[in-house]
Amino acid sequence: MISFNLSQVFQSVSDAIPDTEAVVWRDRRLTYRAINERADGLAHYLAGRGLGARRERAELRGHESGQDHVGLYLRNCPEYVEAMVGGFRARLAPFNVNYRYVAEELLYLLSDAHARALVYHAEFAPCLQTIRDQLPELEVLIQVADESGNDLLDGAVAYESIIETPPPPAGMPTPTGDDLLVLYTGGTTGMPKGVLWRQDDIYVAAMGGTPFGAPEPFASYAEIAAAATANPGSQRLLMIPPFIHGAAQWSAFYTFTNGGTIVLLDDVHHFDAAQALRLIVSERVVGIPVLGDAVVLPIVEEIERAIAAGEPYDLSGFAAVSNGGAPLSPGMRERLLRALPHVLLLDAAGSSETGIQMSALSASGAMTEAGVFDAQEQTAVVDDTLSRVLAPGEGQGWLGRRGRIPLGYLGDPDKTARTFPVVDGVRWALPGDRVELLADGRIRLLGRDSATINTGGEKVFAEEVERAMLAHPAVRDVIVTGRPSDRWGSEVVAIVELNPDVDATDDDLIAASARHIARYKLPKIIVRVPEIARSPSGKADYRWAAEQARKATS
Repeated sequence: MISFNLSQVFQSVSDAIPDTEAVVWRDRRLTYRAINERADGLAHYLAGRGLGARRERAELRGHESGQDHVGLYLRNCPEYVEAMVGGFRARLAPFNVNYRYVAEELLYLLSDAHARALVYHAEFAPCLQTIRDQLPELEVLIQVADESGNDLLDGAVAYESIIETPPPPAGMPTPTGDDLLVLYTGGTTGMPKGVLWRQDDIYVAAMGGTPFGAPEPFASYAEIAAAATANPGSQRLLMIPPFIHGAAQWSAFYTFTNGGTIVLLDDVHHFDAAQALRLIVSERVVGIPVLGDAVVLPIVEEIERAIAAGEPYDLSGFAAVSNGGAPLSPGMRERLLRALPHVLLLDAAGSSETGIQMSALSASGAMTEAGVFDAQEQTAVVDDTLSRVLAPGEGQGWLGRRGRIPLGYLGDPDKTARTFPVVDGVRWALPGDRVELLADGRIRLLGRDSATINTGGEKVFAEEVERAMLAHPAVRDVIVTGRPSDRWGSEVVAIVELNPDVDATDDDLIAASARHIARYKLPKIIVRVPEIARSPSGKADYRWAAEQARKATS
C-alpha cells in the first residue's frame, strides 16, 4: 500500500497542471509550477543548513519526533503554502504559530516545539526579538517582507533571497509518509499542545487523500494527478480562515489535490465581508470554508445590506459553504440559506486530534438539525468507562476515531496515553468531545468536556447554551463559561455581544433561551461586552470568557 507524503502530493499536481493558478493574492497569481519551484529553493536552503530528519519513525514513541521543526509565524500569504511544502520536502516538520500570541506565549510555543527554524513576517520581528536570547535551539530565521517595513533581525535572511537556492552538494532527502505534520491546538481552554500526525494519515483523513464521497483513498500519485487534471482550476476556494488553523491547511490541500485555486483575502489583518464578496464575484469563487457564526454573520449582513441598497452581489456561480471548527447556530444557518438559497451548506465536525469525523449537508428547504451529524466509518462513540463502543440509541459517551489518527502529543507521554487510549484492543483518539449516539446511528454533538460546567450536580455544555442564546435576534455573539458559586459549585455565565441599535433585557434573553434548553442550563448571569474575543479562526476563547465572568459583579 502506498504511503503518501505531502511534498510529493504537491509535486504530482504541479507536474500534471504546472500552468494552473494555485494561489491568488492581491496582484500575485502563482501557478503550481511557481509555488513548487519556490518551495524547492526553500527546501534546498533548509537542507543546506543541516536541518531535516534525524531519526526514523520506527525508532520513536508516539510522543516523540525525529525531525527538526520549522515554525510558520505568518499571516495568510503564498509563502505559507511554500513554507509548508518546502519544509516537508526537506523532511522538517512544519508547525503553526498563532500570530496573536504575546511574547510570553510565543516563547512557550517555540520552546515546547523545540523550533530549529522559523519563517516569520517582518511585522513580528520586534516580538520575536524580545525572546530570541531565550531560544538557544532556534538557529535559522527567515523573514518575509511585509508592509511593516521592519528591518531584518541580526542573523536572519530575507525569504526572497533564498528561494532560488540550488540543491546542496550532498543532495536532498527523500520524504516519506511517516514524516510529520505538527498541528498545535488553539490553547483556548489550556496550554497549546503539538499534535503529531503522520503525513500519510492526515492526508487520507482530512486533506484530500480520500475523494469526496468515496469509500477508499487514492491508490497512487497517478490517481491524484488524474483528479487534478480532470478540471484544473475549476475548484476555486476563498480561504477565509487563517492557515494557522488546521481546517484551513486541510481545505488548502484538498483543493490542491483537485487541481483547484486558493484565493486569499487582500486584507489579512481584519476580515472585511464586502471585500470577501467582491473577491467571490471577481475570482469566480465556488466555495468558502468558514468557522462558525463569527465568520458567517458579517457575510450575511453584507449580503442583506447590498440587497436592501439595490446593489446585490452576483453570487450565481457561488455554490457551497463549508463550516467546521466552530458550530453554526440554528438561526444563523437559516439566515445564511435565506440569503443564499441556491447554496449547499456542509457542516463538518472534527478536531486537531481526529481530522474530519462527521458531516451534515443542508440546503434551502432541506435543513438538517443543528449539531446532528452522519458519522464517517472510523468514527464511533466510546462509553464513559472507556471499555466498549456504544451501539445506536445507547446514549451519551465520548466521540472517538480509530484507524488513521495522530501518533500523540509532542513531548507529553501522559496526555498522549489519556487522549489515545486502547479500548477493547483498538487504539482510539478521544480528544474530549461529549456526544449522544441516536437510535438511527447519527451523532448529536454536545460540546467539549473542557468547556463543560458542573452546576448543582448537573453537567452543562457551553456550546449547547450558546446555541440557545443565539436564538434571540438581539444576540450578535456569545460565549458561555462557568465561575465559582457558593450555592451551585459553578454557575453558568453568558458573555454577550448584542447587535448594534438593538436592545433586550436579561429576562428577554433568558426567556428566549428557555424555549430551547432546560432551566438548569440557563445562565445565572449575563455579562454584556462591546465585542466578543475570539481566536483568528473564530473559535471561542474560553480563557478570556472566564476572566470576564470572574470580573463581573452579580
